[in-house]
Amino acid sequence: MCLAVPALVTALLPDDRATVSLGGVTSTCSLELVEDVAVGDYVIVHVGYALSRLDAEEAERTLALLAEVAQVGTEAAEAAA
Repeated sequence: MCLAVPALVTALLPDDRATVSLGGVTSTCSLELVEDVAVGDYVIVHVGYALSRLDAEEAERTLALLAEVAQVGTEAAEAAA
């Protein structure tokens, strides 16, 4: 299964690239597929490419759901141990 996740654009780089942050982890991604991205925007990132922009409210809601899933998984693993 593949997963595309919201990431915050923290810097614009040359050659249609950006530095993005997801949960404090930073990486670079290509912006070739998305127009008019600015620092502070959220983009959906999959395998190193920003696929689309999304509003901050939707990004934060999605990130909260992903954190909840991770927490449930951690609790289930601990209970099974």
